[in-house]
Amino acid sequence: MTPGEPLVRWDWVANHTGEIGLRIGEHLELTIIAVVLGLAIAFALAFAGLRLPHLYPPITAFAGILYTIPSLALFAFLVPYTGLSLLTAEIGLVSYTLLILVRNIVSGIRSVPSEVRDAALGMGYTPRAILWRIELPLALGVIFAGIRVATITTIGLVTVTALIGQGGLGYLILLGIQQFFSTPLIVGATLSVALAVAADGALVLVQRSLMPWTRVR
Repeated sequence: MTPGEPLVRWDWVANHTGEIGLRIGEHLELTIIAVVLGLAIAFALAFAGLRLPHLYPPITAFAGILYTIPSLALFAFLVPYTGLSLLTAEIGLVSYTLLILVRNIVSGIRSVPSEVRDAALGMGYTPRAILWRIELPLALGVIFAGIRVATITTIGLVTVTALIGQGGLGYLILLGIQQFFSTPLIVGATLSVALAVAADGALVLVQRSLMPWTRVR
């Protein structure tokens, strides 16, 4: 960046709208894959921990270890085995969602009052029906809180995957750093923040649609 040059060159932005749109799409794709896979794995681990309580401490301990590994270190460890690939990026991204999601799923289901379960059993509900028709609906608030945190965290981490060639808005940030050019750097960083805010807002709307009883009248 030369002295006197503006922080954002809008002519560059106008000439690269196609590429910016492409990077936003890549960012969304990486995020959605990671959160969906992380949620599926977390549900399986959470249910295992609920049905076999002695498994819950080692599950959360392992997920906690994965969560504490710096992202660059994890990607560097994976690259020799899985290469500079989408698989490498997703293994890392999914790993960071597990601790948040497992804890929230288990906490949400455990927060359902025992009287509610007893009443459902008295009405003839099977344990599986209680889980799907009673416990999960009542736990949705806590579960969605975890999904929101995991999604926002993943959007931030996706920017790092540009270092292993997976694009996203991190590509623009990396481009700006490499070329000492502030425009793509600021555009990438600003859009990452905007994407996180928009995703959080969208999840709030989804939560309200699934939990109409929580709306303020």
